[in-house]
Amino acid sequence: MKNHYYNSSFVTSPSATTAIYKNPALLSPLSSSIRESSLGNLQRSYSYSTSSLFLSKKTRAQQTPTMAIGSVQEVLPTVLDSTSLPPLFDGTTRLYVSYTCPYSQRVWITRNCKCLQSKIQLVPIDLQNRPTWYKEKVYPENKVPSLEHNNQVRGESIELMKYLDTHFKGPSLFPNDPTKREFAEELLSYTDTFNKTVFTSFKEEAEKAVGAALDHLEDTLSKFDDGPFFLGQFSLVDIAYAPFIERFRPFILQVKKYDITTGRPKLAAWIEEMNKIEAYKQTQRDPEELVEIYKKRFLVQV
Repeated sequence: MKNHYYNSSFVTSPSATTAIYKNPALLSPLSSSIRESSLGNLQRSYSYSTSSLFLSKKTRAQQTPTMAIGSVQEVLPTVLDSTSLPPLFDGTTRLYVSYTCPYSQRVWITRNCKCLQSKIQLVPIDLQNRPTWYKEKVYPENKVPSLEHNNQVRGESIELMKYLDTHFKGPSLFPNDPTKREFAEELLSYTDTFNKTVFTSFKEEAEKAVGAALDHLEDTLSKFDDGPFFLGQFSLVDIAYAPFIERFRPFILQVKKYDITTGRPKLAAWIEEMNKIEAYKQTQRDPEELVEIYKKRFLVQV
């Protein structure tokens, strides 16, 4: 791609520290601070450390397989809108996202899980006031997420998750077991059906269909007994579903007065375990903010 302009106010991601190979459940936040910049841009700074626990052999055997979590301090870059100049297209690997988009969040989580904060620069886009250069010079589809890597730009969240997992160093987020790999592909394909079913219920009376879709997830979480995740151990499948469950649960609870984990202990346990993973927690938004976004999108009168 040709060189264009450089936005001098663009905040790059700081270097990641050495990857820590630990069970997600053993990682606990040491501190978390949120501050407002002078321009009103929300920036988050995190620092984490591992906690030392003495476990019996039986307990260790019950723990899920380890994954790498970077002990990272990252200041989230300023959101770019129509008034922003583009960065210099100089070969830097960049992930274009929206902080509130679940599809973007999938790839953002994958980036964090593989400790790529220092390798892949986060570029947040204002979807309500997009820079014209994004469509013209970066991604003609004008959607997020997209990945600029090796002078090529790719899109589609599931494909980008797989691309990051196979083209960058870091812990593998896809199983080696053939049976699990086949089931993983099935579950990744089902995400669109699941999301469409739930989205439809927001505008129509389709609680029965939503219940069936959630029951399917509950049954799926019972397939493997070597951990609380969809494939037993944490994988791209969990990342694919997490951003949507993060939004569906509070929205349905507030609007429909229904907790999607009721009668679904496996789903409840999965949500609890996901919320222990720092690479995911760093991407989460305020539930009230997500609920308000969905209210406006689906014209729900409450």
